[in-house]
Amino acid sequence: MKLQVNVIFCIFSPMVKSEKKEHSAFIEKSVHHLEARGFEKIRVDLDGYEKPKSFLRKKNGTKVTPDIVANKDGKRYFFEISLKTDKPQLLKTKWVFLDALSRMRSDAFRIITTKGHYKFTDTLLEDINLSNKTPIRI
Repeated sequence: MKLQVNVIFCIFSPMVKSEKKEHSAFIEKSVHHLEARGFEKIRVDLDGYEKPKSFLRKKNGTKVTPDIVANKDGKRYFFEISLKTDKPQLLKTKWVFLDALSRMRSDAFRIITTKGHYKFTDTLLEDINLSNKTPIRI
């Protein structure tokens, strides 16, 4: 008996490239907000910035890349942009992974959102028991 195994690799990015292009203005606004708050060594997938490091989830082999990574006072922060999407489950999974990773490494994990997306963000945070996280509202 021959056993056939199919392996599927996918890059874990709830905000796909087309969404990133649509929301690049908000991502850039978020970066400027963080710079004004004293964050340094900002890494984001935009022109003129270094790209953030991807992490590999061993459980299912997917790559997880934070939207923004920055340093402040010797501490690393992972920032996720929360905008309404058709794939909230992917976003929840990514947030849970980044929250666990940041706690393991004594880093910090924050959510950034904007007007019109507050309720969506709060609902997702409640669904994954991260209601103790207060989103940064820009």
